Amino acid sequence: MRPSDSHEVSQLNELKIDVGALVFTAHYQLAGDIIMCEQMPIYGGYAGGLEETTIVDVATTINAFVMTGATWHLDGPVHVRWGITTAREALAVAGHCAMAIEANSNMMLGNQYYTLAGPCTVMCLLETAAQAITDTASGREVLSGVAASKGVATNYTTGLEARMMAEAAWAVAGMETTKVNEVLDKLIATYEKNYKTAPKGKPFEECYDVVKLVPTQEYLDVYDEAVKILTSLGLDYWTKK
Repeated sequence: MRPSDSHEVSQLNELKIDVGALVFTAHYQLAGDIIMCEQMPIYGGYAGGLEETTIVDVATTINAFVMTGATWHLDGPVHVRWGITTAREALAVAGHCAMAIEANSNMMLGNQYYTLAGPCTVMCLLETAAQAITDTASGREVLSGVAASKGVATNYTTGLEARMMAEAAWAVAGMETTKVNEVLDKLIATYEKNYKTAPKGKPFEECYDVVKLVPTQEYLDVYDEAVKILTSLGLDYWTKK
């Protein structure tokens, strides 16, 4: 790896770190590497509820820069029941934390994406859009995703989820927070009722041409369906393209 590449070190839940991580950090510091410190506070876990987890998230973000000398922090509040970052509560934690940090510092913040649904499904794309909207409106500089199917199924991630992440971010750039909240409230409601029956989707080789590395027409049609839903919620980015 080049010194300019992000070198990862992870904190533990909650507000803990082990000796191994400190050894990594010392090496990165001495080598003059870019350091990305990662941590995923658990909503409903050790930290508690929404307010408590948000406080922990702010603390662990600051800790990334104080303890590891991080160049940037990769967040990822995760729901204890669903194991995803796109749940309503996880998004609220991430949004409030980022706005608090951004209003009072110049620290670089990122967030990682874990959706419940898998590739080639409308639900996966809507989950991705909800988090990208939250992250953009709350001032995060780095969007890191997407680990579809909770990031635990082999080959269940593709480039088209990342495209949705980027386009949804563009769609709300500069939008007033009150308007963003209105969109998010309606958007999250479209998929949160389906958590118990979330579609696994298809692996990469079934929704992409593996030779040309382009999405199948089926997946492009699914993408267009998700775009129609987002447009109906008041996002005009795609109608202006």
